[in-house]
Order: sequence, then C-alpha cells, then structure tokens
Amino acid sequence: MRIFILCGIIIAAACSTHRENQPRISVTGLDGVVYYEPEVTEDTKKKLDSALQEAQKNFEADPSEANYIWLGRRLAYLSRYEDAVKVFTEGLQKYPDSYRLLRHRGHRYITLRQFDKAIADLQMAASLIRYPLEIEPDGQPNKLNIPLSTVQFNIWYHLGLAHYLKGDYESAEKAYIQCLEVSDNDDLLVATADWLYMTYCRMKKMEEAAKVLELIRDDMKIVENDSYYKRLKMYKGQLQPEEVLNVGENAEDRDLALATQGYGVGNYYLCQGDTTRAIEIFKQVKNGKHFAAFGFIAAEADLERLKP
Repeated sequence: MRIFILCGIIIAAACSTHRENQPRISVTGLDGVVYYEPEVTEDTKKKLDSALQEAQKNFEADPSEANYIWLGRRLAYLSRYEDAVKVFTEGLQKYPDSYRLLRHRGHRYITLRQFDKAIADLQMAASLIRYPLEIEPDGQPNKLNIPLSTVQFNIWYHLGLAHYLKGDYESAEKAYIQCLEVSDNDDLLVATADWLYMTYCRMKKMEEAAKVLELIRDDMKIVENDSYYKRLKMYKGQLQPEEVLNVGENAEDRDLALATQGYGVGNYYLCQGDTTRAIEIFKQVKNGKHFAAFGFIAAEADLERLKP
C-alpha cells in the first residue's frame, strides 16, 4: 500500500503543478545552472501524460519489475527525473537483484549529473547481467518503430559514459570494449565506436582510435544514430567539422542533433589541440535546449575541467 501511495502522490503532484502552470525544476547542471522542464506542444504533453497515467494504472494493478520500470521511464520522459529515480529505488527494494532497474536508475543518475551513483548502479547491473541478449522495448520509438538496443548493451554503454563523464578514461575504455561485444547492429556499433574513439583520443592512444574507425563502413544501415555516424565520418576525414556542426533548421529532433553533433566537433578540436575552438563549441552546445542529451552533459563536464 505504501508503494501505491507514493506513486499516487507523484501523479497528484503532477496535476497540481500543471494546474498552477509553474515550470518544474528538472536538473541542476554541473556549474549550478538550473534547468526547468522543457516546453512541449499541447499534443505531445497530452500523449506523455496519457502514457504516464496508463503506466500508473498498470502499476497499481500489478507492481511487477516491468511495471516499476515503465512507471519510472514515463516519468523521465516528462523530465521528472527525481521522481523516476524514486520509483526505480522503490522497485529495487522489492527486486534488489534487478539489473534492469539498476540500468534505468543508473541512466537517470547520469541525467541528474550524479555520476558516482550512476557508476555504482551500472557496475552492479553489469555484475548481475544475464544472457542471451534481451531486446529493450522503446518508450519513444524510432522512425521504423523497431527496438534496436538490448538491456545488456545499455548497461555497458551507460557505464562507459558515466566513467567518461568523470574523466576516468581507462574505466570507460574497458566498459566500451565490453559494449562492442554486444553491439549487434549498425546503430549500436556506431554509438559504441564513437564514444570509444573519443575515449582513446583523450588517452592519446591514436593507434587504437584509428582501429576503431576501421569498423565504420560507407554502407552501414543507420536508423536512429545518424549523429554518431556523422561524427565518425568526420573523424575519418569524410566530413568537415563545419558540416557536422551545421544542423539544418528542419532536422528531425534538431536540439538533440545539435547537442550530439556539436559535442563531437568540440571533441575533435580538443583532440587536435585547439582548446580555444573546442571551448567555443562546448559553450554553443551548452546554450542549446536539450539539457538531458549526453553531448550536452559531456560539454558541461569538459567545460568544468577546462576552467582556468
């Protein structure tokens, strides 16, 4: 009953805040900047609210591991990351060995810039992980409505990211090498290869970085990770940095593309030794709207490290 009351309070709080039309704080950046829940169209808001209500209904009927996950995910899609973490935490009290719940809570700790907590969760998830690979259903489907990632991929991928954001590149390298082993389609391969390439660049392991680029082909079938694909083509010299940085006004999910592609360009210049240009681009990324994007968070982390 306590669980139901908690989640009921979450929904009630959402309705009250909506009625008062007051923006809700989503996260606080590494530099102390407060980011509020982003504005969305009325139609999008209705769809997100409806999906949350459905997840709440399913949860109250059956507080299963899967329904804990979906309730937390639906809260996160509304930029309610603290509430999502609370639901995942409650779920882990009931299902303490759930690597799936740990994977999702670890992801949202990254969003909240709590990297040590993310690493702890994702390392625990990796120790509990089971096989064979499990396709993870999409909460926000791609253009083909085909889920492409697996639970195992997402554990290693987010663990590598959390280490990278902390500046622990040796640990990031180890996680991404594991992630390559479970990157079983082109979309997952380019996502892993991109972060592993950047990790090697930060470690000055340029021979290893060059070998990563050998995995990238011109005939790859990319459904949803086109921004990573473009970054890798830039690293290979097939695209110029300004081509990658220039995201068209009509690009699908332009804010996310700006954060992702922009961070890659900033990293390119940083690895070339042009710190001034890199900082300029990281600041451009940080001035965007998609504060939950990994490129945005990475730009924040690098700007903090590059402070005089």
